[in-house]
Parts: sequence; C-alpha cells; structure tokens
Amino acid sequence: MDLSRLHRISNWEWRLDPEGERRVPTVLYGDEGLIAEMDEKVLEQTGHVACLPGIVDAAYAMPDAHWGYGFPIGGVAAFDADAGGVVSAGGVGFDISCGVRTLLTGLKRQDLEPSREAFADSLFRTIPAGVGSTGKIVLDEIAMDRMLEGGARWAVEQGYGRAEDLDRIEEHGCTPGARPEAVSHRARHRQREEMGTLGSGNHYLEVQEVTAISDDGVAAAFGLALGDVVVSIHCGSRGLGHQIGTEFLREMALAAPAHGIALPDLELACAPIRSELGQRYLGAMRAGINCALANRQILTHLTRRVVAHFFPEASLPVLFDVSHNTCKEEEHEVAGKRRRLFVHRKGATRAFGADHPDLPEAFAATGQPVFIGGSMGTPSAIMVGPALRPEHAFASSCHGAGRRLSRHQALKQWRGRQVVDDLRERGIIIKSPSMRGVAEEAPGAYKDSTAVVEAAHLAGLSRKVATLEPLICVKG
Repeated sequence: MDLSRLHRISNWEWRLDPEGERRVPTVLYGDEGLIAEMDEKVLEQTGHVACLPGIVDAAYAMPDAHWGYGFPIGGVAAFDADAGGVVSAGGVGFDISCGVRTLLTGLKRQDLEPSREAFADSLFRTIPAGVGSTGKIVLDEIAMDRMLEGGARWAVEQGYGRAEDLDRIEEHGCTPGARPEAVSHRARHRQREEMGTLGSGNHYLEVQEVTAISDDGVAAAFGLALGDVVVSIHCGSRGLGHQIGTEFLREMALAAPAHGIALPDLELACAPIRSELGQRYLGAMRAGINCALANRQILTHLTRRVVAHFFPEASLPVLFDVSHNTCKEEEHEVAGKRRRLFVHRKGATRAFGADHPDLPEAFAATGQPVFIGGSMGTPSAIMVGPALRPEHAFASSCHGAGRRLSRHQALKQWRGRQVVDDLRERGIIIKSPSMRGVAEEAPGAYKDSTAVVEAAHLAGLSRKVATLEPLICVKG
C-alpha cells in the first residue's frame, strides 16, 4: 500500500479523510510494515464502505486486514438506523459467526507426550473436517427451527455440553431476534447433516501450549498459567451461513435502486436497516449466528469425549467463545453521545473492556477475552478488551493473522505433504483430509501473527495476555 496517501495519526493508526462520495474517514490500524504490506484493495474497499448511507464515525480496518468480498476481511463499520443506516450482507460475510472457542484442560505439555500421537489420531477420527464433511446429527425441520432459534442453548438441552458453558459465550449462547422462517429451504438443506463439523479453509481444532504470559493478573483470572494446554476450536455456520449470504447479497443488489441506494461496489449490497428486507436479513443472519454457536457447542462435546478417554482428570471448562462475521445492535458513544448502532465486524471480534454491561459476570473485572488465531505453525494469542474508554473502532479487535497470499498463490509455493513434514520436525502434528487444503493454509501464506498481536496491543484495540504455540492441529 502507498503510505503517502495516508495521514499518520500515530505509529499504529493511519487515516484517509473523507472526499467525494466518502461520508466518513477511513482508519487503518497497524505498524508501518503491516500497513505497507496490505493490498491497495483494502484501502479501496474500506473507502467504499465509507460511502454507505448512515455510516457513523469511520470505516475501520484491523491490523490483519486483507482483501475480501465487499468489506475487507478485518473491516469494521457501524450504522445508525435513525440516520437511514443500512445492513450489508457483504459486511457480515458468508461464514456467519465464524469464531473461536477456547477450552481449558488443566493439563501440561508433559501430560500429553506419552499419548500425543494417538490423541491426535482420535481427535481427527472424531471431529469431521474438510469440504463437504458431515456429522452423525441429522436435523429434521422441527429440530432445525429450534437450533436456529436456540443456538448453543439448544445444543446443551440436547445433551451436548453443560449449562455453565452458556455463561462463557456471547449473549449466553443464543442471539435474540433470530427468525428461522427467514432461512431458505436451500440453506437448511445444506446444514441438515453439518452440525458438529469443522468444515474447510482456515477452520481448525488446535491443541496449544501457553508459552508466554504478558499479564499475570488477567491470565490468572482466565485460569491460564505457563505450560498449560488449551484447545481452541475455530469454525462457523458452514453451508447455512454461506447460503444466507449468497441469497441476501443477490436480493439486496437487485433491491438497491428501489431503496435509493447507489452502490459503489455490487459486493457491498445492502438494505436500509428498517426496511422489510433489512429486517428479514437481520433475522436470518441472527439464526446463522445461533447455528455457529450450536456447532461449536457440539464440537466442544465431541472434544470432551476424546479428552476424557485419554485424560479422565481433565474437565475442559470453556474459557470463552467469540464470534467474527456478525452485525450486532449495540450502544456506543460517538462524539459524546450514546447511540444505538448496528456494528458490522467482518473478520473482526468484539473486544469489550472491563465493567461493560453486556459482558458475562466472569469478565466484569477484566474485560472480554479476545482470541487471535495463528495458522498451524504460528503462535495464537489470548488478549483482553482495552482498559480505557471510549474503545477504538466500536470496541473491536482483529481476529487472526490475516492472509498475505491468496490460496492460489499459496499452492504455487507449497505442497501439503511438505508443510506437514516440516511442522512435524518442529513438534507440531497436523491432521487433515486434504493436502491441498494444508498447502493453501501454509503458515507462510499468512502475515506475522506476532506483529499483528503487537499492533493490536499498542494501538489499544486489545491487550496481550498469553501466547499459545500449536502442538496438534486438526485442519479442514
């Protein structure tokens, strides 16, 4: 990216002022190296977001931002319904509520070593992964409706987990306002056999070791210590979420002229929040969030079964579950005034600070856990919401390392078997049904996750708590 186009606010914040059709500034977070490495398309797409009706404050890009569909991945923007604001299916993304859930084990690395290979094999056999993967749960229409409305709560009621799990999930495991009837027959059909599955792409189940602690107090409150083993599950709403995004993007694009919306890019198809179409999308999207929450809950149950076989003393409580790819109605302070806004986070995570009224009680004193995922061979991070208010970018932070190369480019540089062998030499076991998928997700295809975490920390988006190194990765 050409840095001369941007005004440098600080070492970690860059700005492009409104001009022409752009209603608000564009703000990018990251150090000089990360910003320079970003594709020009990130600035172009964020600028297009800044043109949308009812946008508030600024269009933001996180330190891990890269080119996406409509919004950049790592894009954040908020809209005011009272000012004609819109909801954009492209601003949420296709994998609705893709997110990360981290489980504590109470184990240390040395506890794993005698049976680590067999443990990895058992996880791989138990957790369905890959393109088109299906599970043993088949939902009829009644069960589908209840799942879309109940989310993780529905899953717990079906025996997939514990009631206390719900206290460690955004909205206590169930997003209100879901409208199952707004989810098409095609979307339902695609999800019918996909509950409790990882899927493909950058999704994973990873067994990780805590190798560094940056904040002793918060780490202790989270139940983390050096040498601890945790399990992180990264997945979303599978075929259902993708179908919802596909159908509503098409409908929104066709309806835009009737709503008086001139789209700077068709991929930014949107509808007024208060329109029938906007409300129907919000209802379907919230059902998609609940689908993802239920999916991660079932995967938690499957993971616990495997762990119990090898390590009966481990109980695997949930640390937290955070969603990416959402639009949530929240209250934020803008120019000294509290406003109800519809915050789009695409490839970004909510990062509420301490004492935020929407946080679970367990995190009132610390702030919300924030999970930044690496890529098979690179560190992940546990962070926490910022200590000071007002929060940056509507209390948002980055969600991962962010792609440096496209999947097509990655395939030109790496072969899956070689990636697996190289990582095994480093003590990391990779299990995947697709060597092509492993090559596409090679660690070198992603940005330096350590640099992204440092940028988020120094920019005040979230604060460092712990560093996690991979030991086992089940990859889709």
